[in-house]
Amino acid sequence: MTNFNKITPNGAGPLVVAPVYDGLCTFEFAIAAEIFGLARPEMGPGWYRFASAAIEPGLLRAHGGLSVASDGGVELLDHADLIVMAGWKGPDVPVPDALTERLRKAWWRGARLASICSGAFVLAATGLLDGRRAATHWRYADKLRERYPAIDVDASVLYVEEGRVFTSAGSAAGIDLMLHLVRGDFGVEAANSVARRLVMPAHRGGGQAQFIERPVPRDVGNRLAALMAQIRADLGAPWTLQRMATASAMSPRTLLRRFTEATGQSPGDWLIAERVAEAQRLLEASALSVESVAAQAGFGSVQALRHHFQARLGLAPRGYRASFGGT
Repeated sequence: MTNFNKITPNGAGPLVVAPVYDGLCTFEFAIAAEIFGLARPEMGPGWYRFASAAIEPGLLRAHGGLSVASDGGVELLDHADLIVMAGWKGPDVPVPDALTERLRKAWWRGARLASICSGAFVLAATGLLDGRRAATHWRYADKLRERYPAIDVDASVLYVEEGRVFTSAGSAAGIDLMLHLVRGDFGVEAANSVARRLVMPAHRGGGQAQFIERPVPRDVGNRLAALMAQIRADLGAPWTLQRMATASAMSPRTLLRRFTEATGQSPGDWLIAERVAEAQRLLEASALSVESVAAQAGFGSVQALRHHFQARLGLAPRGYRASFGGT
C-alpha cells in the first residue's frame, strides 16, 4: 500500500518516481535515488521528493542479490512530476502494456519522462519517442533502431532532451542527465552542489561522445586535467588554441587531437560550454550587470554572450536571469 503522507509533505517540491521491477538495474536506480532521494536540507523545503514504484507484484530482486521493497505500486506514476526509468530487464524483454499506458497518461498530463541506458526501450514502447531523437547505450543502439525505426537513435551522445522526454546513454551518462534536470529545475548552483557531493564534474554537455576510440595516455590526461583547471580558474583570459597548447606543453595539433579524444569536444567548444556555465552562475547568484558577466565569463561582449546563450540555452542572458536569478 502506498504511504502518500510520506511523499506529499507541506511545501513539497517535484515528485520523482522511479519504477522498480524484478531484475532491477541496481546502479541506474541508485543514480536516481542518490540525486533526487537523498536528504538535502541545504536546498530548502521545495527540493525533490522521491519514491519507488513497483510495477509488478511479488518478490522483486535487483542485480547483486538484493531484494527490493518499494514505496508503493504503479499508481504512484499517476502523481509523478518526473518519472525516471532506470534501465530495463533487457532489450528483448517486452514492456508491459499497463506500464506503457501509465507512462503515456503521465506524459499527456504534463509529467516529464527520463531514461537511463536500456530504459530507453521502455520509453520507446510508449510511442512517445517516435519522430524524436533519443540516446541509449551504444551497445543497444542498433537494436533500438531496428525495433523502433521511427526513432532517431543517436549512439554518439551522452543524453538528449526532446520536449519533456529525456534519454541518456550508459550509466554514468545517466548521472549527467539527472544533473541536467536539476540544473534546469533549480539552477547551476544547485546542480554544482549535488555534483560536489558526488565528487564529479558539475557539467558534461549532452553532445559529448559516449566513448573514445583510443585511450588517452596517463601523462597527457594529467596535463589536460591541469589545463582545464587552469582555464576554469581564469575564464576571462584570452584562451586561444596556441595559449592552451603552450600551457599544456603540446603542439596545437596534438592538443586538438588529444582533447577531442578525451572529451568528445574540441577545446573551443569545451571553453564555450565552461563560459556559458560560469555566466549562468553569475546571472543567478550575483547582481552584476550583463556587461560585467560577459567580461568575467570571458565572452568579451554582451553580443557574444547573447549569441552563445541563445545557441545553447534558447534564452537571452536577461531572460535567463529573470527566470532563474535569485538576486
